Amino acid sequence: MSVQFKQVEPRRLYQQIADQIRELIQQGGFDVGTRLPPERDLAQQLGVSRPSLREALIALDVEGSVEIRSGSGVYVCTPPERPAREPVALGESPSELMQARAALEGSVVVLACARVTPQALERLRGIVNDMRAEVTRRRAPIEPDRLFHLTVAEMTGNSVLVRLVGDLFDERHSPISTKLRSRYENTRTWNMAVKEHEAVLRALEARDPLAAESAMRSHLKMSEERWVGG
Repeated sequence: MSVQFKQVEPRRLYQQIADQIRELIQQGGFDVGTRLPPERDLAQQLGVSRPSLREALIALDVEGSVEIRSGSGVYVCTPPERPAREPVALGESPSELMQARAALEGSVVVLACARVTPQALERLRGIVNDMRAEVTRRRAPIEPDRLFHLTVAEMTGNSVLVRLVGDLFDERHSPISTKLRSRYENTRTWNMAVKEHEAVLRALEARDPLAAESAMRSHLKMSEERWVGG
């Protein structure tokens, strides 16, 4: 009888850091209700970057091992009961995700510049206007944001690139990215994002591939910093 083995998912860096913190808590390093050391100190003790540590803390917050209290710190919670089943996947590292998007979409927008049409530009202008209107209503313009990036990808005429851009964008709905969005996205950050989309649009209107690549990479880098911090 042949035995079928299930593929083991590699542990992402933030998961490895979360494992270390969780083990420290379980070994009695911190009692329930106590506050963990400040991010800077904890990152130095673990020998990791603050963005990676922040992702790990968000992951622990999602699972209920800690509670992140804005302006106060990170507090140890009563350990959650762990059911005898596979843990829910939290998703890709948000910082690695945005870096991947910058690498991909920086190239995509260069290709798009070579195929700019008046119709595509008009569509992008309408999408940016929709984003701005949603922010004015104090709503997160996630759908027009997604449509903007997909429209740029569609301008390349390459359906594979369109699918990849869409798949990476949709990772923002993973548990860890959703938690980050709920904490760090607001009207101010969305207003900044709208201006960054306008910069990409201006570069496309000018048919300037270098400016378009720079604007797209800058936008996604700023998005990463707004989420996780530099």
